[in-house]
Amino acid sequence: MTNQPPSTPPAPELFTWEFATDPYPAYAWLREHAPVHRTKLPSGVEAWLVTRYGDAKQALADPRLSKNPAHHDEPTQAKGKTGIPGERGANLMTHLLNIDPPDHTRLRRLVAKAFTPRRVAEFAPRVQELTDQLIDQFAARGSADLIHEFAFPLPIYAICDLLGVPREDQDDFRDWAGMMIRHGGGPRGGVARSVKKMRGYLAELIHRKREALTDVPEPGEDLISGLIRASDEGEHLTENEAAAMAFILLFAGFETTVNLIGNGTHTLLAHPEQRARLQDSLAVDENGHQDFSLLETGIEELLRYDGPVELATWRFATQPLSIGGQDIAAGDPVLVVLAAADRDPARFADPDTLDLSRRDNQHLGYGHGIHYCLGAPLARLEGRSALATLLTRLPDLQLAGDPSELRWRGGLIMRGLRTLPVEFTPVRESGHTPPVVP
Repeated sequence: MTNQPPSTPPAPELFTWEFATDPYPAYAWLREHAPVHRTKLPSGVEAWLVTRYGDAKQALADPRLSKNPAHHDEPTQAKGKTGIPGERGANLMTHLLNIDPPDHTRLRRLVAKAFTPRRVAEFAPRVQELTDQLIDQFAARGSADLIHEFAFPLPIYAICDLLGVPREDQDDFRDWAGMMIRHGGGPRGGVARSVKKMRGYLAELIHRKREALTDVPEPGEDLISGLIRASDEGEHLTENEAAAMAFILLFAGFETTVNLIGNGTHTLLAHPEQRARLQDSLAVDENGHQDFSLLETGIEELLRYDGPVELATWRFATQPLSIGGQDIAAGDPVLVVLAAADRDPARFADPDTLDLSRRDNQHLGYGHGIHYCLGAPLARLEGRSALATLLTRLPDLQLAGDPSELRWRGGLIMRGLRTLPVEFTPVRESGHTPPVVP
């Protein structure tokens, strides 16, 4: 009897609810059997999925893959089905996720001033204050939905502060942002309406701030004022560009952090030994010191293991090219699957194992190349503050209910939970000493 070669297992079904719950087995199949795979997306658009780490890193830095949707050789029925819902109708297309050099270089240089290590470090006390205020609202109750009560509002209020949105208007932003991340879960057309409302508000805010701008920048000047000042000093930033930049900083700056905090907490709850290691490391010693080294590597591992961005944003081939031995035609959309690349065993030892102390961890969770996430330092700060404070103030935090009942939000680019119900021993304290997270 002759030995028959093992048959290839059938291709997995993509973009189902089961897939959304745990896409990693499907991505493992694609990495092995179809690493650059053409598929029809739920929107009806056909695109290439790049799943291996080496191919992904190459594609993210390849100048032949444009961010500009004008390069998409799209049929009529696909018009408007790439990018952020509602951005075309609201005239918000001119932002960092949709443009190439030299315009990308110019706009990124302007915004980069807001995300220097020094500026982010100066913002740390405000992030910690927001973190504690949000936990204060549910600590005495003994239960919470960590998405809606914590992971969602924290980055919203933080990025609003950074942009310079007045406190009295920030709840409106919270409502609009909530509609935007619900994707298909809200009323029909709700996302587009929220984007248009945000566009109108930003245009008005830019006008008000321009009128109030002083001759000399004040210490800690907000980002929108900085953008206006740069425009007035000859950087040629149009009002549309300023509004689009503020919009994308809000959009990209909050949903990624919502998912980092939500996915990260969920992962820690599902890995009690790793969670205990982290809690032990954060305990204050007899000299009043805390060790944040495991928190630092742990955030990177959480970004790799189940990160907030599942697929990098859209790219379009400007000419015929080859990725991983697969020919890509000019005009074809290419989506780099960060979640698949970051579990590639050719790059990471034991990639399906969570190891908070992992050192060799050049993950792609925030991208690579000239489009590397500008707000990554702020997101890391918010993630460190959120997780350290949760584990310190609510040490017996645990999932409430059956893990199988958790649902993940629909959508193509981001990966995040709809809800994360938790329970813990109620904390009725007159005061607390929060961890001073670096």
